Amino acid sequence: MIAATGIDLRLGASDVLSGARLCTRPGQVVGLIGPNGSGKSSLLRCLYGMLRPNRGAVLIDDKAIESMSQRSIARAIAVVAQDASADGIDITVGEFVLLGRHVHRGDHEGFTDDDCKVALDGLEMVDLSGFAERHLHEMSGGERQRVMIARCIAQQSPVILLDEPTNHLDVRYQHEVLTLVRQLKNDTIVVLHDLNLAGRYCDHLALLDRGSVVYQGQPDDVLRSDVLEPVYGIEVRRLADGQHPYLAFGPLAR
Repeated sequence: MIAATGIDLRLGASDVLSGARLCTRPGQVVGLIGPNGSGKSSLLRCLYGMLRPNRGAVLIDDKAIESMSQRSIARAIAVVAQDASADGIDITVGEFVLLGRHVHRGDHEGFTDDDCKVALDGLEMVDLSGFAERHLHEMSGGERQRVMIARCIAQQSPVILLDEPTNHLDVRYQHEVLTLVRQLKNDTIVVLHDLNLAGRYCDHLALLDRGSVVYQGQPDDVLRSDVLEPVYGIEVRRLADGQHPYLAFGPLAR
């Protein structure tokens, strides 16, 4: 489990996070939502140690993250970073997924047959069996995101963090990737811009505004006009689709 409390982060002259708090939930998908610049990606980066907060604590299974080695963090957390690109990477899909096993091996220790099997099993889980010999740069955007998730599966870390995994994907691939994320049953935190996708695929939402988590709860409780309009500055109308909250957006708020 990851828990962050009272996170303050200052980058240059800007206060990026202020008193932010968040934690994973066993087997559930937690969505980070909020306007551009609200601190979603920065908070996620604090959770896996890429950014170190000026104040507050990030705990992984009750251990302070700054006391842990990078290898120990990676064994606990798998990450799909924002805009993961394959440009200029001459590597096969199978080789890329196998890199997820590196955290379980010494620096000069080779991969085992079991590692290769775990990597191939990861590709099977994301419906990319038979793609191991394809080069990563040959894959479409949606396929590449599934490869990134396959590497997380091969890493066998209990927590997965994803930063805008649907960015630049068409509507079919957006739903495909998030359906896969839900099926994994890991403790998951995902940054999303699309509020309707967040309402459909997340079990719990944390709404950020100006660096603070201003509201948390189940999607049905967070995706309300009285909660969202002051943060986004646009009229929000809630429609019923029979199962999930669905939002439509009107004119800019005055």
